[in-house]
Amino acid sequence: MSAFANPNPNKSFEVAQPPSDSVSSLSFSPKANHLVATSWDNQVRCWEIMQNAGNVASTPKASISHDQPVLCSAWKDDGTTVFSGGCDKQVKMWPLLAGGQAMTVAMHEAPVKEVAWIPEMSLLVSGSWDKTLKYWDTRQPNPVHTQQLPDRCYSMSVRHPLMVVGTADRNLIVFNLQTPQSEYKRIVSPLKYQTRCVAAFPDQQGFLVGSIEGRVGVHHLDESMANKNFTFKCHRDGSEIYSVNSLNFHPVHHTFATAGSDGAFNFWDKDSKQRLKAMSRCSQPISCSTFNQDGSIFAYSVCYDWSKGAENHNPATAKTYIYLHLPQEVEVKGKPRVGGGGRK
Repeated sequence: MSAFANPNPNKSFEVAQPPSDSVSSLSFSPKANHLVATSWDNQVRCWEIMQNAGNVASTPKASISHDQPVLCSAWKDDGTTVFSGGCDKQVKMWPLLAGGQAMTVAMHEAPVKEVAWIPEMSLLVSGSWDKTLKYWDTRQPNPVHTQQLPDRCYSMSVRHPLMVVGTADRNLIVFNLQTPQSEYKRIVSPLKYQTRCVAAFPDQQGFLVGSIEGRVGVHHLDESMANKNFTFKCHRDGSEIYSVNSLNFHPVHHTFATAGSDGAFNFWDKDSKQRLKAMSRCSQPISCSTFNQDGSIFAYSVCYDWSKGAENHNPATAKTYIYLHLPQEVEVKGKPRVGGGGRK
């Protein structure tokens, strides 16, 4: 793509002082408009986002560093604390609101790819390329429980009591967190290619899975709902096929967003099986995205996502951006399908 291509065709608000390298995760505080980004530049950064009459401003608040690239982030449910994990094989706990120092609270044998706080259990869960999930009481040095996975953890989504973990080799492991020591169900992905992201339904009845092959699967856990399972194509342009990098449910309307390596993000309604809104393509991939707690802000990062390898990385054009889109209700509120119950 040319150096003059537009990184921001949707006229989103730009976050001030973005990371110097690609963004690996974005997380909003569940209590306030504090946005955290983790990056391949070894940093975890936090901004305060201010909304005022249709305008959005961002102020950098604080940052911490890891020894190696940071891959994932999560907030504690009270909005005081951030967890981050990455290639240094550890998870750090950062008491951000108290202004405290970050400390290591979890360790793995290989990079930590996913981390989540489970408020119902007061436990942290971390998923790693060492093929384990570990549950942590952050006051203790050793994990409360270590769960073997069939392969490397690539993606994880928690909606207590449901937890879905996507691993290498297209395994999808479903856990009922009321009995976390045993797998509830193991499913081979309905998609033919490598899993990139998963998202548990807000009602805990199933999950979405996205793959590197521009496709999303909608899967219900109850066998009696199997007729509602389907897959659909997205993030494609003619014969060009792009990875689905991020899946996020809207916290109010329970529609969802996909973001991909084609530089586009779209809003969808799984119940009526339709796309609600397609946004214009940015000049670089969207590596990750998230909604804030009330769904009034959709944050996404436009940067090189390394899907085409180091040889296609051009430092001159590969600037990293974080953008904030204010979704209109018509973009994210589900609507009944026109023309009755016909299937797509």
